[in-house]
Amino acid sequence: MSVIEHDFGAGKRRKEKRFRDLLSLDALHEQNVRNNPLPYLERASERIYQLEKTIFEAALAARPAAADETTPDGAPVPTVTITISEYRRLLACRKLVDTALEEIQARPQDDDGR
Repeated sequence: MSVIEHDFGAGKRRKEKRFRDLLSLDALHEQNVRNNPLPYLERASERIYQLEKTIFEAALAARPAAADETTPDGAPVPTVTITISEYRRLLACRKLVDTALEEIQARPQDDDGR
């Protein structure tokens, strides 16, 4: 005897729920996502753009400063001492940001530059 499997649309509903969850929407939006997904896709695209922009800015902020190691009034920049564990955490964060930026830059670009 064989069993005929059918999910009665459960797979599609799981995808819609996951999409809703990723966009931090409540259950009231489920029918709207199903009927008119374009505004939600635009929202997701904007969120992705903002995250990519933040990663890029974090990567720029982690780069060494210019060779000029003086303050605007000409005084030398003070030295800050941190523990080795803090330094290792900083390096781990920089590695994560650099890896994320490399993944973003390695993706093929769309026609609109994203």
